[in-house]
Amino acid sequence: MPKRSFAIIALLALLTLVACVAFMTLGAKGSWAFILSFRGTKLLAMVLVAYAIAVSTVLFQTITNNRILTPSIMGFDALYILIQTLVVFLFGAIQIDWLGPNIRFMAETAVMVIFSISLYYWLFSGAVRSLHLVMLVGIICGVFFRSISNLLQRMLDPNLFAILQDRFFASFNTINTDILTLSVIIIAVVTLYGWRYLHVFDVLALGRDQAINLGVDHRRMVRTILLLVTVLVSVSTALVGPITFFGLLVANLAYMVAGSSKHRIVLPVAILLAILCVVAGQTILERVFAFNTALSVVIEFLGGLVFIILLVRGNAR
Repeated sequence: MPKRSFAIIALLALLTLVACVAFMTLGAKGSWAFILSFRGTKLLAMVLVAYAIAVSTVLFQTITNNRILTPSIMGFDALYILIQTLVVFLFGAIQIDWLGPNIRFMAETAVMVIFSISLYYWLFSGAVRSLHLVMLVGIICGVFFRSISNLLQRMLDPNLFAILQDRFFASFNTINTDILTLSVIIIAVVTLYGWRYLHVFDVLALGRDQAINLGVDHRRMVRTILLLVTVLVSVSTALVGPITFFGLLVANLAYMVAGSSKHRIVLPVAILLAILCVVAGQTILERVFAFNTALSVVIEFLGGLVFIILLVRGNAR
């Protein structure tokens, strides 16, 4: 690893560590055993979400060869909202709680993975195996899911809709810590499985034809990465809710800061930047603004600005 890249990663790691310590200690009053347990659980959840979003976005941009795309374009966020809407519409907000958070999480993840497997198998098993076609169908499915969700939401009781609406927006203040252990296990398995293909990611970034010429089974690798991305997005969405532009913001900042397109450099930089943004932002939100605003609103606003800037720069070129 070049000295410059090592220095950047070391600096980001130090800043991230400072942000984590500040989150754990600033404004701490009362029993340290309770504070460390409560804040430690919340910190772990934020780290998992930041890790999942950063890795999934970088890998998705790698296989699409486009840095203005995020996994949400495949309709995952819309499918999550549809699942939540269907559950409340069919069973109500209280009756479904007897299943428990872990079973609900596994069911939501299974539905999203089954949807992605069906989509990828259908599109990649035919004569035309275009990744752009997959993304186009994903966009159409997202619009379809949102349309059904809007229809069902209009038929809901206002009280149920108010409860349902809380699940549509990402919140780092009300993280679902009940599924934290299961999330750690799933992300660890995905990481270990994806680590074996780290050397292939740089080849995939060269494009389909170049990857095939260099001996990579492009079709199989794309399907594998899409499934890994699906699982990571499912975990992060289940923990805090759907986040559209955070991954876009972090991934593009990582490429700018790293000054390299090698994944062994970009991925650690993106992960550290994501953790730093979430933890430092949540610390400022809690200790400076006293919960008067939502971190996800600020993140989505900045991510939306980055998206617009990237589009304008692309058109200018």
